[in-house]
Amino acid sequence: MLYLYPSFYFYMALPFFYFAEERFTLGNQIILDEAVSKHIVQALRMQNGEKLILSNGNGIIATCIIADNHRKKCTVEVINAQIKNPPQHKTIIAVSPIKNSSRFEWFLEKATEIGVSEIAPLLCSRTEKQSLKPERAKNILVSAMLQSRQCRLPLYHEPVKFENYMDTLKNENTLQKFIAHCENAEHKFLLTPFEKPASSIILIGPEGDFTAEEIQLALQHNFTAVSLGQNRLRTETAALVASVLLALK
Repeated sequence: MLYLYPSFYFYMALPFFYFAEERFTLGNQIILDEAVSKHIVQALRMQNGEKLILSNGNGIIATCIIADNHRKKCTVEVINAQIKNPPQHKTIIAVSPIKNSSRFEWFLEKATEIGVSEIAPLLCSRTEKQSLKPERAKNILVSAMLQSRQCRLPLYHEPVKFENYMDTLKNENTLQKFIAHCENAEHKFLLTPFEKPASSIILIGPEGDFTAEEIQLALQHNFTAVSLGQNRLRTETAALVASVLLALK
């Protein structure tokens, strides 16, 4: 059973950790893994009886009390839990992976902090690198979620070819769809202060931009061509700008 707290932010002052559990039941005892246990016991020097927060990355937050501060298998007991309502709109960034993995990892981190709902690695004709290892990407997303004290992880998709991704969206009519490219100057800016799409997706291409064929295919699937400004941006910068414009409302 989940109990709703009157103030979400009051409980966010407690130390905050990730635990991949579908649900948290009142009174349950949870044994944390060694890495988290060491951080709690050795780094934070937390003692039995102290409280902390666990989140499963799917909107559920559990307040727990330390029952056994073992440095390798710290045990905590769930004393309360809550569900944070999902955002009213979702933002999907479909972006080509780039050759420099550290720059793509930086984007994943910042997009999570901003509150992007989904990230889809998009394999385009000019994409130079397929993607990060899924486990590596997951660790980055979890770390950024905890750093920004959120309780929802972005959904990170398997890498998908551009044309296949278009097929999955051909009947999608609940999203406002954008493609950002540099093919010509006949674009409008992505958003004005008065444009607030409820849910949206934007396609961000590789360092060499989308091909003309890819742009045309997106337009045939009801994507709107947009500009992210007068300057030509790196892929990860363009993806971050798009995240800010679409997710921060």
